[in-house]
Amino acid sequence: MTTISDDEAARRWRLVLGRYAADQLTAGQQDEGLERSLRYLYDREYTARGHRIGRDEDGGRVGGRRAGGGAGLGASQPHAVDVTALGWLDEAGRLFPRETFERMQVDAVSRYGLTELLQDETALETLEPSRELAVAMLQVRGALNDRAAAGLRRVIQRVVEDIVKRLRPRFTTAVNGRIDRSRRSMHRVARNFDWKRTLRANLGRVDADGRMTVQDVRFSARARRTLTWDVVLLVDQSGSMASSLLYSAVCAGILSGLPGINVRLYLFDTSVVDMSHVADDPVTVLMTAQLGGGTDIAKAVRHAEQQVRNPSRTVVALVSDFYEGGSVSNLLATVRRMASSGVTMLGLAALDEAAEPVYDQGTARHLAECGMEVAALTPERFAEWLGEVLS
Repeated sequence: MTTISDDEAARRWRLVLGRYAADQLTAGQQDEGLERSLRYLYDREYTARGHRIGRDEDGGRVGGRRAGGGAGLGASQPHAVDVTALGWLDEAGRLFPRETFERMQVDAVSRYGLTELLQDETALETLEPSRELAVAMLQVRGALNDRAAAGLRRVIQRVVEDIVKRLRPRFTTAVNGRIDRSRRSMHRVARNFDWKRTLRANLGRVDADGRMTVQDVRFSARARRTLTWDVVLLVDQSGSMASSLLYSAVCAGILSGLPGINVRLYLFDTSVVDMSHVADDPVTVLMTAQLGGGTDIAKAVRHAEQQVRNPSRTVVALVSDFYEGGSVSNLLATVRRMASSGVTMLGLAALDEAAEPVYDQGTARHLAECGMEVAALTPERFAEWLGEVLS
């Protein structure tokens, strides 16, 4: 267990408590920047709760008490400090570790409404794109003006590009076909490496000490699907599903670019919106989605049923927390009917990197009993699961 000195403990408490500790704990000179950045953002919490910031006779802030008597919660504010959103963003980005800075960005947008960050070209370049920031911004999108919405689109674009770069190889490998070890491939990539044939091909190159000189490296071809699959993605866009919506849109975009797959994308709350025409453009999907409202899963699944043309070549993937606001009996009846017709039914309780889903386990269990395979998966594991289904 790591121990810290009393001075270091007092320093940390000073940074945590902020202006509450102004009279009891002194901020060291080395912490002025940290103190300033934290105060600029998190003093908004105190203000929102009705606390006042004291000022001295010259109008400057004082720590803890108002000049002239009344209690206050003020902290010293150095003069000539750039406390605009851009200035704060630049300073915080230099002072804090990346993970801490990303968390502060999320708080700035989702808790304290610093949407001016999206309206400044320099600020947009300074923002550190992350899944958490994108999700926070999507949740406040409805309150943005046109200029801020344009900035949001740029941030979402950067986040989506990063996720696509990471996930596309997984989907391509999992979905485009299984390794066919009966055929040799000239496509020399690591995932096609055939170590057994490579060993056999080089057995004659083993020296007296048992060391093999490998000159002939073998790779296996990949079996290609010759039949087309219809993949129907039903994505819950209720308020709690922002993170899942982000990854669902990206997955739909990647799948749309793979051969042999027809993608149908539907977003739903109490209504169903067909986004299939832009399924290959995750950013447009995310900027169009309307997070919030109720949830009618039964209506969405019934809509999907009406789109099925070839049950044995159709996969319906439902991304939801399974908190049904509509008729649970109708939902279960539709799932049972589709499963019995040959449609492959997948239920995803989570579709983010953390894979720590919060969902209605009772409804999920009933869906599984009716023929839907239900799981809580990361995007990478969803790619593998879908690949197994389509193979």
